[in-house]
Amino acid sequence: MPIPGNLLTTAMAVMPHTDIDRALETALSLDIPFWPQLPRLNYHEDMYVQAAEHFPGIILNLEKKTLRFSMEKFMAEFDEVMSNFDSAEIFDISKTYSAVYHRFLALDLSDRKAIRGQLEGPISFGFNVVDENDRPILFDDTVRPFLFEFMARRVNVQLARLLEKNDNAFMYIDEPGLQFLFSAMSGFGDVQAKSDLELFFSMIDRPRGIHLCGNPDWDFLLNLDMDILSLDLYTNHDVFASYAPAVKRFLDRGGVLSWGIVPTNVEPFEKESLDSLEALLEETWGRLYKKGIDRELLLSRSLISPATCCLVNPDIEKTVEKGFEVTRKLSARMREKYGLA
Repeated sequence: MPIPGNLLTTAMAVMPHTDIDRALETALSLDIPFWPQLPRLNYHEDMYVQAAEHFPGIILNLEKKTLRFSMEKFMAEFDEVMSNFDSAEIFDISKTYSAVYHRFLALDLSDRKAIRGQLEGPISFGFNVVDENDRPILFDDTVRPFLFEFMARRVNVQLARLLEKNDNAFMYIDEPGLQFLFSAMSGFGDVQAKSDLELFFSMIDRPRGIHLCGNPDWDFLLNLDMDILSLDLYTNHDVFASYAPAVKRFLDRGGVLSWGIVPTNVEPFEKESLDSLEALLEETWGRLYKKGIDRELLLSRSLISPATCCLVNPDIEKTVEKGFEVTRKLSARMREKYGLA
């Protein structure tokens, strides 16, 4: 199985560090490392900005730290982008947009169980980036189909780079916007949204999956044709455990779940312990076992990770690094408990 389970560790990519070496060291401390996204280092390292590189119509203001879209600029740049659509270069991430990515690719990662990359997904990108009329570009019927194809190619190019470093590389599509997708306020019809997401995943090479920290339509998400789902279980354990039939289908067809159980925000982190987090995880799993999910199957298809990214702690990276340490300790404890190699 390209994506290992057995309660190994990984994490989401956005980190509060401004020291690249320290951020990489922290990411490499987990079983499945990744290249960190460091928006506090500079604005180019922001996940939305990285996804926007070479996208026609983008207006990037580094001084004001804004990312917007111009339809006039889109039309002016569209033909040139299309003429280079078969070139991997315009879909990869340049050194300007991520020094960390290229530092990661320069490492020897061949001995790792797996490695992971990530890209901001088209739903979240399309919600976040607005045009001259402050309208999200996701709602534009002209731009949206191109957006999905452009981001699919970005994912595939990055995955190909990672596969050169490790045969078990895989990709997260970061989609925080999915929690708003099916609300009446989103302005994006759920039938259209589901159709677009299914088409998007059909264009992405495997292994592929979604990471998000919110509370979306879990039934829809677990039925997408993807290989891994990374979620904030710490916040959503009561809700997620109620979707046992969809979880079972996802696991039965080979899906992997990355259980985000260790909080990285200061207040929740300080009130938890290794014992309390283990109990929360076991309680959630116990509810799933009672609804017909096989324990050995679930453990073999599970990773353990921090619950969320965090950029707002007053101690900046310290609690986040403590969260990574607790993640490693929790994994080691539970792997010993269940005799996992």
